Amino acid sequence: MTKTRFPMCLLLSMTLMLPVVAASEQELPALVRNALDFRSVPDSALSIYIENLQTGDVALSWNEVEPRNPASVEKMVTTLVALDTLGPTYRWKTEISFLGDIEDGVLQGDLALKGYGDPYLVTERFWQMLRQIRMSGIKRITGDLLIDDSYFDIGDFDPAAFDSEPLRAYNVAPNALLSNFKVVRYFFEPDPGSDRVLVRTDPQLQNLAVINKLTTKTGACRGYQRGITISPNEDISQITLSGQFPSRCEIYSMSRTVLGHNEFTYGLFRSLWQESGGELLGRWKKVVLDDTQLPSMIFESLSLAEVISKINKHSNNVMARQLLYTLGAEKFGPAGTEDKGRQVVEEWLTERGLNSAELNLDNGAGLSRDSRMTAKHLGAILRFAYEKPYMPEYLSSLSLSGLDGTMLRKFQDRRLTGQAHMKTGSLDHVSAIAGYYQAESGSRYIVVALLNHDDVHRGAGEEVQEMLLRWLHGM
Repeated sequence: MTKTRFPMCLLLSMTLMLPVVAASEQELPALVRNALDFRSVPDSALSIYIENLQTGDVALSWNEVEPRNPASVEKMVTTLVALDTLGPTYRWKTEISFLGDIEDGVLQGDLALKGYGDPYLVTERFWQMLRQIRMSGIKRITGDLLIDDSYFDIGDFDPAAFDSEPLRAYNVAPNALLSNFKVVRYFFEPDPGSDRVLVRTDPQLQNLAVINKLTTKTGACRGYQRGITISPNEDISQITLSGQFPSRCEIYSMSRTVLGHNEFTYGLFRSLWQESGGELLGRWKKVVLDDTQLPSMIFESLSLAEVISKINKHSNNVMARQLLYTLGAEKFGPAGTEDKGRQVVEEWLTERGLNSAELNLDNGAGLSRDSRMTAKHLGAILRFAYEKPYMPEYLSSLSLSGLDGTMLRKFQDRRLTGQAHMKTGSLDHVSAIAGYYQAESGSRYIVVALLNHDDVHRGAGEEVQEMLLRWLHGM
């Protein structure tokens, strides 16, 4: 379906004609109402809560106590609770144990890894961990790689349950030893002089088989997945690529999940270990290590302040879920579970007088059809965050309008660019924003806008949001 954009030149002229006034609880700004009318979206589908942070005055409230699906805006609650509970300098650990004697660079035995939920153990960070091992003098491991991911209990997780897309990165299950989000990036380009397509992966995993049946066809670089079909076997250890790739695509990339969590960690370890000149003679085994045995070394994660920035700016679902499991394990003991994490959030809200009967946090990431919250409730949570010492870390975790994260290409008008620190949320039939906006006067506002209606994710939601911010800018 072609995405129809709202006639912005018309709205800009209307902006000059309309006086900037505070809206009452019974009316919507004309620009917002016009955007809704243009898309035939009823105003009953929209919830808004805007509050002046300096005065506490409510600049606009509309259906503010109606429960809505917030999509990824839900991550703002999870990251705030983590920041307040664990502190901005909290770090996850990955324990490394040498189970054998080390002589002349040879570990005569197994090497064990125990994860504690690091949400950002991506390839580069994993390489740094392996370098730390190499610095201990080990070059050759005669035994196996032992993997302990018992710190989280995921239960029965179906990556296809949300939208029947089990290979999509946003559907990855949490794991206590999550490595590179269990994702590889495929790079495709035509092979000059033939009808073949060259394929490479990053990272390259020796235990992943990629069968390339792709051919090229004459044509422009377009089409769903550029004509590529990805067919996995049952355990995602073999991927077959088929279809016809447009000849005018110089290069195209896509990220997809592969393997099981532990198989991926083993494949990444073996690949990077060999690249660095190391040797691993064994395979891998899943184990539960003895907690009384001290690890040989510990690899620490980025700080929580850095992690929540990656979660909120880029709306990373599995990282948000890792955070929820971590909260549960930290407060109630391992293994961390989704239920424990939700209980931490509920108790945190209750203790601070921020509880709401309408809130349904679900998985903490917002990738859910069942999540619910009200605009006014989220507004109260955002005010709480703004009054805390860690407010700068929380604000800086949100996308800057028109400059980075999920708002890189949104609100790029010179008046709106850089004025908003916000989290965006989008699912089928859901469009949401929430955060903080600095108006032309210098006043800063809490802004929450939740829109639930058929197809609003196809453009209407963003148009309504932009008109709302244009109205607010002149306050």
